[in-house]
Amino acid sequence: MDRDLSDEDSVVDLSFEAESPLTPPAELLERLPSYDCLFQGGGQQIFFPPLEALGRPQEPRCWSSFLEHRVPVVTEQVAREALLSFVNSKCCYGSSAAGDLIIQELKQQTLCRYRLETFSESRISEWTFQPFTKRSVDGPQRGTSPRLWDIKVQVPPMFQEDTRKFQVPHSSLVKECHKCHGRGRYKCSGCHGAGMVRCPSCRGAKRRTKQPRRCQMCSGSGRHRCSTCSGRGTKTCATCKGEKKLLHFIQLVIMWKNSLFEFVSEHQLNCPGELLAKAKGENLFKDENTTVYPLIDFPLREISLASQRGIAQHSATLASRARVLQQRQTIELIPLTEVHYWYQGKTNVYYIYGTDHRVYVVDYPEQYCCGCTII
Repeated sequence: MDRDLSDEDSVVDLSFEAESPLTPPAELLERLPSYDCLFQGGGQQIFFPPLEALGRPQEPRCWSSFLEHRVPVVTEQVAREALLSFVNSKCCYGSSAAGDLIIQELKQQTLCRYRLETFSESRISEWTFQPFTKRSVDGPQRGTSPRLWDIKVQVPPMFQEDTRKFQVPHSSLVKECHKCHGRGRYKCSGCHGAGMVRCPSCRGAKRRTKQPRRCQMCSGSGRHRCSTCSGRGTKTCATCKGEKKLLHFIQLVIMWKNSLFEFVSEHQLNCPGELLAKAKGENLFKDENTTVYPLIDFPLREISLASQRGIAQHSATLASRARVLQQRQTIELIPLTEVHYWYQGKTNVYYIYGTDHRVYVVDYPEQYCCGCTII
């Protein structure tokens, strides 16, 4: 489907080019075959990817080995050490309560986190320009511009987002600068071309107020050299950088995006869901391919439904505007423990989540602020 480009069709990387300061009127640009759409509705066009055949359907999976997988149990010692480590990382938390509290009960649950990643590529084209520096022009006379999805570029590592810009071969046109009308300079707005402005010290009076001597800043002339143009009266055109002409060309913008869908199985504990979504888990299942299929037979029904929902959402969102390069779905086990403890006549809870034993404390009893105990 993609074709290799010859030396004449080489793609120029424009990733580090500055943004154009002013867009030229569309009537200044000639029409190029296959790119007439750029002259309709804003000068930017999304190019739909070509349809590709789906991969082969999934084969039935055996989940018995996955069901036997277990994460390590959190003991009372592990629960206390996790809390002490958490408290020591906080400048306003005292450690004596963590060492003295009495752990009464450990409620443990193992959650499943389903994650779907879809790495896709989308392409848009737009007219842009840069100062013309007398270099060779790769215009329509050298051939027909290739279709945007026929231009081969180096794809970044899978699931790493990136945006790059390329010049479309044979799309270049040289035109007079539309900002300065081919002069390369324009009249300074600070002094209106005079090169001098009213002296800011004496305000043009040639003397300072209530002082008999002449103004030292303007030597009594009442005028001062314009700082905007350094007294020249004109400024170099910022659009063409003084070159008087612009090189217009069609720019291909390629965006690689990693779309993410996540779902954490339900639980009866009061640990915030946003923490569990970021928690470190133990990998239970991984499926990576150009196209992945829903896990319709996973023993935990809510995970199967999440898989079907996530794949359907990504398909509906990306099918018409991007090419899917790779998909990856995983299931991780997230251990969650609710620790009930007693301290100084009061009972409370804290949570230990993830395989790295992160801690979430609802109301830690020994907190300080600016060296004072909060009572």
